[in-house]
Amino acid sequence: MTDRRPAAVIVLAAGGGTRMKSQTPKVLHSIGGRSLLGHALRAARGIQPEHLVVVVGHGREQVGPAATSVDPAATLAVQEEQNGTGHAVQVALDVLPPLTGTVLVTYGDVPLLAAETLQELVRRHDTDGNAVTVLTAGVDDPTGYGRIIRDAAGAVTGIVEHKDATAEQRAINEINSGIYAFDVGVLAEALGRIKTDNAQGELYLTDVLMIAREDGRRVDAVETRDTWQTEGVNDRVQLAAMAAELNRRTLERHMRAGVTVLDPATTWVDDTVTLQPDVTVLPGVQLHGTTHVESGATIGPDSTLTDVEVGAGASVVRTHGTGATLAAGASVGPFSYLRPGTVVGERGKIGTFVETKNARLGPAAKVPHLSYVGDAEIGEGSNIGAGTIFANYDGVSKHRTKVGKHAKTGSNNTFVAPVEIGDGAVTGAGSVIRRDVPPGALAVSSGPQRHIDDWVQRKRPGSAAAEAALNSRPTSGDTDPDASTAPGADPGAAVRADQGRSDAPEENHQ
Repeated sequence: MTDRRPAAVIVLAAGGGTRMKSQTPKVLHSIGGRSLLGHALRAARGIQPEHLVVVVGHGREQVGPAATSVDPAATLAVQEEQNGTGHAVQVALDVLPPLTGTVLVTYGDVPLLAAETLQELVRRHDTDGNAVTVLTAGVDDPTGYGRIIRDAAGAVTGIVEHKDATAEQRAINEINSGIYAFDVGVLAEALGRIKTDNAQGELYLTDVLMIAREDGRRVDAVETRDTWQTEGVNDRVQLAAMAAELNRRTLERHMRAGVTVLDPATTWVDDTVTLQPDVTVLPGVQLHGTTHVESGATIGPDSTLTDVEVGAGASVVRTHGTGATLAAGASVGPFSYLRPGTVVGERGKIGTFVETKNARLGPAAKVPHLSYVGDAEIGEGSNIGAGTIFANYDGVSKHRTKVGKHAKTGSNNTFVAPVEIGDGAVTGAGSVIRRDVPPGALAVSSGPQRHIDDWVQRKRPGSAAAEAALNSRPTSGDTDPDASTAPGADPGAAVRADQGRSDAPEENHQ
């Protein structure tokens, strides 16, 4: 994106971040789908430097691998002791080959800094022939920040850290972002001259500006009006504020590109998510990771999707999903749980209180109600009855179940994997299917229905149920001569099989 390619960008990420009060290094805390360091590296790589160096120190066993996983081409420099920003930059220069040109220094905890801002800093630095150019911002409360010191003509003469500033200097509201463009020769020479005579006893990178100025070199500043880009994260309060601002910007970007976000106040979308125009996002939605939603789809309300692909015109309602793929026109929810490996074909349906895992549904296949579908393949147009369990685990290994095309399975079925239901087959309600069902066959495993007459009167005499049953007896004129309900009749003779239902499935839920 740039015709002014810096020789190097140095990202400082060695600090301890003690105010985070966390076992996780500060720069590895995340907002908007990326770590703070991930955001910083993305901006740095966006200006295409010849070299990108990450200075690590505290928690380097975690920070180093995290940095190279984000940017495999990055070089790591280890700051064994955190002796200040000047020392950190020197450590970075030590791992680089001899350089000429411009070196940028930025930080691993400034997540809203944009590559475009860094590019403007490089452009101004090179065009004006500066030895040092600092990115600054005007803020209402500059407490804790270094102040930009200017002379009567407005030229930058130096930077004073807050702890070293006088009362007059602390009244200045133009603050140092800590982000600089340096002529590398000036930087290398000045680093050998800075001292530790300050409140922190550290080597301040800011002293390079004064040294360059004293040597008669040009020092200037580029002020950004977007102060969020210069904001760092030091504690959980700032982390939350930064996350909210990034989310606001992300939603605004999507809305301006044609996405409807009904309630931005309750919608969170990672910076890594992609949404096509004419997507509708309803209240209470969280979209994370690599989630991608095609045009015309509706997400929500109250849905959380992570790394989910949603096809055009699909609908996802009150659903939690991870690592799933939904084709065009698919319908999911409400109250569905999509686990990794779930694939729903075009116009397929996963309905209310259904959990899926490593399951593939063909086009127009349906699992409408109250089911667990694990390690399964369901063919085109098949319907799985309510309350069905795909028993995929035998206590040692996982096994798959395959349901063919246009099969109709009964309510309250259990498929004991591995098992295959043939194309066009039917299973009766309440069946436990342990063997393959041939195409077009009916499979039933439940016994015939039987009745034990007068059971309630004998077992629960005097109860409301017994009274109701007694009151519903037919009058003497209506008595069925074959019924075994006469006083004194043998209860054992009242056990009758309902043979008329033994060869047909009960009606399925659709």
